[in-house]
Amino acid sequence: MNLEQYKRKMQRRKEVQDQRVSQADREKGLIIVNTGHGKGKTTAALGMVMRSLGHGYRVAVIQFIKGAWEPAEKEILSKWGKQLCFHALGEGFTWETQDRDRDIQKVYEAWNLALTFIGNPDFKLVLLDEVNVTLKLGYLKLEDLLAGLEKKPEDSHVILTGRGAPPQLIEKADLVTEMQMIKHPFREQGVKAQPGIEY
Repeated sequence: MNLEQYKRKMQRRKEVQDQRVSQADREKGLIIVNTGHGKGKTTAALGMVMRSLGHGYRVAVIQFIKGAWEPAEKEILSKWGKQLCFHALGEGFTWETQDRDRDIQKVYEAWNLALTFIGNPDFKLVLLDEVNVTLKLGYLKLEDLLAGLEKKPEDSHVILTGRGAPPQLIEKADLVTEMQMIKHPFREQGVKAQPGIEY
């Protein structure tokens, strides 16, 4: 492709993009789902948390399942003070806890706290980290989650992460990303979880 062809192609692309942008005139709080077997679901959500904080918005992060250790993201995000509420309320991976009734109890404690943030118009973004896993395992009822999302103010956003997002949640969501694992060092090379990468 010569320079003139490239310019024509990019000009046409710009016209199409400008038209799309001009037609997108609505503002709306989003329900965002990050799911799939690949790494990066929470990491992508935390990127949105950082953006929201950078805009001066109040943000809440509720971590389900996680909580047996202090995640590094909690340490760094704690520096935002009252602009950010961060709660890691699980007791660790379910294969470690091995107490289904207690796991369900902890999930509903986290969910009840999450509802106070979801319905609060002072919070522009609420991250429900690993909540999809609680649905997949049957710890949190899907109908409870969907009813809770109805309490979200029109202009606030809720991000739901974790593997196994059910079809009904995907249907309800405005933005869904499925992370696909292509290669992982733990499975293929026996490389253990590393600080700054996995936690």
